Amino acid sequence: MKPAAHATAAFDEAARLRSIAFLNWAHALDHFVLLIYPTVVIGLEVIYQRPYSELIALSSAAFLAFGIFSLPAGWLADRWSRRNMMAAFYLGCGVSLAAAGIAPDLATLAVAMFALGIFAAIYHPVGMAMLIEASGAKGRTLAFNGVCGNLGVSLAAGISGALAYWVSWRAAFFVPALVSFVSGIVYLWMTPDDLLHAKSRVSKPAVPLTARLAFMLFGLFIVIALSAGLTFNVLTIALPKIVDERLSSDLPLVMVGGIATLVLVCGALAQLSVGRLVEWVPPHIIFAAVTGIGFLGNLWAAYANGVTLLVALAIAIAAIYGQVTVNDMIMARYTADAWRGRVYAVRYFLLFISAGAAIGMIALLHKSGGFPLVLSVNAMIALLLFLTTLGLVGMIISVEGKHAAAQPAE
Repeated sequence: MKPAAHATAAFDEAARLRSIAFLNWAHALDHFVLLIYPTVVIGLEVIYQRPYSELIALSSAAFLAFGIFSLPAGWLADRWSRRNMMAAFYLGCGVSLAAAGIAPDLATLAVAMFALGIFAAIYHPVGMAMLIEASGAKGRTLAFNGVCGNLGVSLAAGISGALAYWVSWRAAFFVPALVSFVSGIVYLWMTPDDLLHAKSRVSKPAVPLTARLAFMLFGLFIVIALSAGLTFNVLTIALPKIVDERLSSDLPLVMVGGIATLVLVCGALAQLSVGRLVEWVPPHIIFAAVTGIGFLGNLWAAYANGVTLLVALAIAIAAIYGQVTVNDMIMARYTADAWRGRVYAVRYFLLFISAGAAIGMIALLHKSGGFPLVLSVNAMIALLLFLTTLGLVGMIISVEGKHAAAQPAE
């Protein structure tokens, strides 16, 4: 290789790795910022003298925006610039978090949370499309990115609880606001624009589908996205309060956040394991296995108490995070890069719009029968996810068999 060509290849590789690093960091921030409030709300019960069921409903504005605005985010990224949309993610989240930190009342806080949801919605349809393009949909890279998102979820409870306990609930918003805004400035400085690159993206998927098969396959993905979204959001949003209520109501907020963090770390370990497993086991087989385990974990959590409850929740959370990596890999195989942002936008719209329904479900069921009822209903949703995944696996086996038969012999 000539020196000039070697230098260009090295520069391209460095830019690719830098882009992946920023996407991993963004994934951690994305999940972290949305789960600040579900921990802080425990302290707000005392400050505002309002019940948990009423205060947790305020976060529905953020989670609804998180789902709804993923659709225009994916469309804009494919039509305009994925890099510039990611810059808007970093900077917009920073400004919105600062607004939440200075909110003088609950109504203003709800508006700031809505704005946060708008900008946080950018990451998944845009960031995942960028990551799959940069990594070639490698299992380990996708798994590590998933771990980063999981760590964001895990650390949100612990760090937010510590800031709220040792400083104030406003500090729990101000500190990540500064981190996010500074990250956006550095991102713009260190990553090149991609406006010209957008025109050269591949417009054919790895495995082409007939219109009928595509309709059936993505119909199953819709049910999976909705049921996985409900299961995921019920567990992650309610986890701090489950720990607070089902273990001991006398635990300080910092301790509640710490225990919730330890439980959520199990999801990170599951994703790393799945990232390795896909090198030997087809992703769709792993998909069915982890959703089945997720159902069992949710069912166990509905009837467990004390330490066994933590074990059951850890299993349920490990499963719901473990399925994310293989889900993304399967979708990437049947969608072309040129319109992958829009496809992921639809998936994440369904996945995260269910967060609003999850909050309403938590509030209603908790008021009626406490967390045993919340977790029992969540187990039934996890069962629907498992059964739908079995249907998807059956279809994929058929499609892949026909695709392999149609390939020319070497």
